[in-house]
Amino acid sequence: MTRPANRIGLSTSSVYPESSAHAFGYAAALGYDAVEVMVGMDALSQQTAAVRQLSDHHGVPVSAVHAPCLLFTQRVWGTEPWGKLERSAEMAAVVGAEVVVVHPPFRWQKDYARDFVTGIAALEESTGIAFAVENMYPWRASQRRGVEMYMPGRDPSEEPYANTTIDLSHAAIAADDPVAMARRLGPRLRHVHLTDGTGSARDEHLVPGRGTAGAAEFLRHLAAEGFGGEVVVEINTRRCSTPQEREQDLRESLDFARRHLAVGTP
Repeated sequence: MTRPANRIGLSTSSVYPESSAHAFGYAAALGYDAVEVMVGMDALSQQTAAVRQLSDHHGVPVSAVHAPCLLFTQRVWGTEPWGKLERSAEMAAVVGAEVVVVHPPFRWQKDYARDFVTGIAALEESTGIAFAVENMYPWRASQRRGVEMYMPGRDPSEEPYANTTIDLSHAAIAADDPVAMARRLGPRLRHVHLTDGTGSARDEHLVPGRGTAGAAEFLRHLAAEGFGGEVVVEINTRRCSTPQEREQDLRESLDFARRHLAVGTP
């Protein structure tokens, strides 16, 4: 007999250029357990009341809020980074999510980066929300060695964060072993972005199993270790020419997660 070890969510970014509303619809139709809201992908994602209404309407809970800290969301909810994180925590509290996913600061955000580690800990203390800091990657134009663009660093296992996220596409770009990173993090690993990559210079976010990041091995490791956090499918479906093709990629990703997270029970 087997059972799924974890709740499997769908990131709203996985249906782009369709909207967050479509993401909730796909999640409900395909049987995902939850949704992670990427703030900034569309205007609706910035509206807490709308997100809550979508969750209630489709009967799909929100597992996490991804703060607007990507390069192309730098002006979403203003330009002050701590304000963005506070608003993300407020949304999470209203919609019932326990996690805010956040990237480490860019190198040019020097003041933000200087206080980032202690500031994240203070936010967790004041809000009761887990801020799961995500692994990132060097920027490069080819297979050559890239430029480190994040401070205090791209590997969350090197800092004393209480909660962290592993993204398999990011690990593939950085040539990081996600299983080894998970071992270093231990119980501090709170959140997973399930995807894949081939090690190219691009952040590919492939359907898990279509790349070389070792997604199956990674999920089996999580299951064996009794990982109790969230697993969220975060793939790129922009090249899908029809909603049916996008739905197939989302279904394949969900099936992959369930298959490899299944653990034996007496």
